[in-house]
Amino acid sequence: MKIGIVGLPNVGKSTLFNALTHSYAAEAANFPFCTIEPNVGIVNVNDFRLDELLKAVGAAKTVPANVEFVDIAGIVEGASKGEGLGNKFLSHIRQVDAILQVVRDFSDGNVHHVSGSVDPKRDIEVINAELILADLETLERRIGDMQKKARGGDKESAARLAVYEKVKPFLEAGNLAVTMDLDEDERELLKDSFLLTNKPFVYAVNVAEDRLAISEDELRSITGVADQNVPVLAVSAKIEMDMMGFSPDERKEFLEALGVSENPTDKVIKTCYDLLGLQYYFTAGEMEVRAWTIHKGWKAPQAAGVIHTDFEKKFIKADTADWKDLVECGGWAKARETGKVRMEGKEYVVRDGDVMLFKFGA
Repeated sequence: MKIGIVGLPNVGKSTLFNALTHSYAAEAANFPFCTIEPNVGIVNVNDFRLDELLKAVGAAKTVPANVEFVDIAGIVEGASKGEGLGNKFLSHIRQVDAILQVVRDFSDGNVHHVSGSVDPKRDIEVINAELILADLETLERRIGDMQKKARGGDKESAARLAVYEKVKPFLEAGNLAVTMDLDEDERELLKDSFLLTNKPFVYAVNVAEDRLAISEDELRSITGVADQNVPVLAVSAKIEMDMMGFSPDERKEFLEALGVSENPTDKVIKTCYDLLGLQYYFTAGEMEVRAWTIHKGWKAPQAAGVIHTDFEKKFIKADTADWKDLVECGGWAKARETGKVRMEGKEYVVRDGDVMLFKFGA
């Protein structure tokens, strides 16, 4: 799954990308369009449960889940009409599964702001307006195509046309398509239009060091993002880069001194992961403890299939334990003795944190 990092130029996108990926892959400089071609990095989803399970089963290593972040060139007002990198920028957004929109809430005379002043709410409005305008242009073309096919008696085209015509005024009112109340069938019919605003959004507010402990209420106030279903998080890209060489304990101590209990970049990564409807289960043995990414609601055979397609085809059952039970029992042997290991079949819906051992036929 890909998370696209978007925002105006000079808001800290590339710096945050470097912090998330623990690299210096993306050039970060004080001028617009420092990034032209997208930078791509694979980021681990840190989870303390991996280390707990490693100790319990005596594994040699842990392998976390991961997600891909894409640092995309800065958008400017008029991008939907070709300003800045225009359509090239927008095409890069079409390829991602969710949008992490970075907005700036720090003042620095050495870092130019393209609008001349710092205003997170205005910046979000500019970016979203460009995405909406691009989507309206897409819908206009789609509506024309569907009208022709619907007149020819194509029922599926008629159904798509009805959805497109329903969504268009919603976008014209300045709303993101992803926030519209559509049923599952309508959402499915809209999917092939590849609207930019039909992706999940997360807002990362790049704050100064002394504001890293800002409350969620204040974050929502300065950004104007009132919808509680849309995450708004505080990060400090500069602090994250300053901490690049810190050990986990040093990082924890430093953040606690700033009044922050949860690692901000870990929170961003996990929030994006959750937003995509993803979760993971574990496998745990002597060689490794590994987190396997699946979609929420998947059944045991589907979950087994991410390890190997044959596991799904030849699935018989899965020995399953809650990760806490396995840790408390100190491994599989005692967990079995105390009845903490369940045998689950093909209809079992896998839960986040399940530890599974699959049985399959020849």
